[in-house]
Amino acid sequence: MPSLQAFFAGRLAPWLALPLGATLSLAFAPFEWAPLAVGCLAYLFCAWQYATPRQAARFGFRFTAGIFLAGTYWLYNTIHEVGHAAAWIAVFLMVAMVAIIGGYCWLLGYGIGRWLRPGAVTTGAGQVSLPFQLLVLPAAWTALEWFRGWFLSGFPWFALGYSQTDTPLAGFAPVGGVYTISLLVAISAGAVVTLVCGTLRQRIVAAAAMAVLWGSGALLWQQSWSQPVGRPLTAAIVQGAIPQDVKWSPEYRDSTLQTYRDLTLPQLGRDILLWPESALPDFPSELHDYFSQLWSEARAKDSTLITGQLHVGRDLDDIRNGLLVLDREARQAQWYDKRRLVPFGEFFPVPDVVRQWMRLQSLPFTDIMPGAPHQPALSAAGQKIGATICYEDAYGAEQLAVLRDATLLVNVTNDAWFGDTTAAAQHLQISRMRAMEARRPLLRAANDGISAIIDAHGDVAKTLPRFKPGVLTGSVQPRTGLTPYARVGNWPVISFCFLVLLAAGVAAVRRARR
Repeated sequence: MPSLQAFFAGRLAPWLALPLGATLSLAFAPFEWAPLAVGCLAYLFCAWQYATPRQAARFGFRFTAGIFLAGTYWLYNTIHEVGHAAAWIAVFLMVAMVAIIGGYCWLLGYGIGRWLRPGAVTTGAGQVSLPFQLLVLPAAWTALEWFRGWFLSGFPWFALGYSQTDTPLAGFAPVGGVYTISLLVAISAGAVVTLVCGTLRQRIVAAAAMAVLWGSGALLWQQSWSQPVGRPLTAAIVQGAIPQDVKWSPEYRDSTLQTYRDLTLPQLGRDILLWPESALPDFPSELHDYFSQLWSEARAKDSTLITGQLHVGRDLDDIRNGLLVLDREARQAQWYDKRRLVPFGEFFPVPDVVRQWMRLQSLPFTDIMPGAPHQPALSAAGQKIGATICYEDAYGAEQLAVLRDATLLVNVTNDAWFGDTTAAAQHLQISRMRAMEARRPLLRAANDGISAIIDAHGDVAKTLPRFKPGVLTGSVQPRTGLTPYARVGNWPVISFCFLVLLAAGVAAVRRARR
């Protein structure tokens, strides 16, 4: 379509990519306008159909920058308002992150325009390339999401699959995980481009593809994929709502201890008592009497206490962000140590001279040590729990090994770092996806919210109001059995994507030799 070629070659179209990327962020929690994920991505795919390589690169960068500028605006609040770093530092770190992630999509756009796009896709009105829109572009986008989810520690936030937790595509979560859903969202975006720009025959194929994908998701949603094991467990999730700016102040230490004790004692007798990440502002060695007494009282009432807690490992420099389990049947405490640490929050990949500067700026600079890559499920209330701390539940594939034993998932977090922003809701949506993929219930304790009980289908059964101390009570049914995704992880969908890209590359080489 010459008119579309002229539009995407003009000056306005690349700049529209920025606000449309920002609009796509509304597809995620707390707004959850899921169709925007398909519609906004369709604009980018249409641009990549018609733009030159350099134009395609600019489209990719601005679109991705829009997503993360709008979607992770809360980084400024985390770094400046809560972390008390200078405003310019907060802006610099935020812009740097957006630039890096946008740079990935700049390279992807250029590569698509230069090598992967078919040569004669715009000859005549109403012409698009079905393989390009329904296979190549979706595969490229999904592969990029997977790549940025682990490269340089990774940032898996805003994978498109998370935007579909309440649509029929969520039925694919236990089959192929969040990246499979991302692929299907991207295929749907390519189908939308085809419905707008394609021939009648192409439109029929695109409509049929969407009907099959979305209809299959609805059918898959009805499958159980796992089986109940044992009796339902009663749980009490304690939300202390300790403000982050006073959490570690010595003068608030005793009142924090009292808050958690007062909220917990009336719940003794429930199977699981769950506290959030680093709930108490001290090390267990300094809280021995406190924990001993509480554990004794919990055991007398047949309760298990689980709490996030900083602790010291092998030496004084070995500080861990851990999850402590004081099981009613165990003779000694069990620990899970956080594996995925937050860059510039829990570890600082900078030279000593920068650490000295951070010290002078009153910024945190001490490294927390990561836990072992492979840690077993923990015994709790007669079941096995798969634990995650804070944002490491965004790394779904790293939790698959523990599902062979775990019958219940637990996430403890301190989203007080985000303040009153959309980040806490985005994080809850990620937790929901983990429950969907594993078909396990999930207990989630957050210092100031969003504490939640999530069932095995990823539906939120109960939550507590944010920023208020309270206790969330309910029951969960432990489950066993491995979903297809729990058995094989991301490799099928990622292998498919790379095979598609390889085939597109081979086709491009053959065209170039003609």
